[in-house]
Amino acid sequence: MKINGVNGAKLNPYQNQIQKQEQAKSTQQKQDQIEISNAAKQLQEGKGIAQARKEKVEHLKQQVQNNEYDVNPQKTAEKMIDFWTNKRV
Repeated sequence: MKINGVNGAKLNPYQNQIQKQEQAKSTQQKQDQIEISNAAKQLQEGKGIAQARKEKVEHLKQQVQNNEYDVNPQKTAEKMIDFWTNKRV
């Protein structure tokens, strides 16, 4: 009686199928890409907004220092009431 050794290639009959599936996945995978427009890049940098805000703050500081800043109590009260009653404008 002759007994042949176990053939390593046929040890797991599903191995070939698994390898084929892995190869198919690796060839089909695509990389995600993103493109950001120039306008979006400028918005992300926020230089224009920051500059305008800085100028406004400086203007208000000068008005306060020169005693030229006038507070409108009616408008302030309205804004406070809107805030506390959740009427965001």
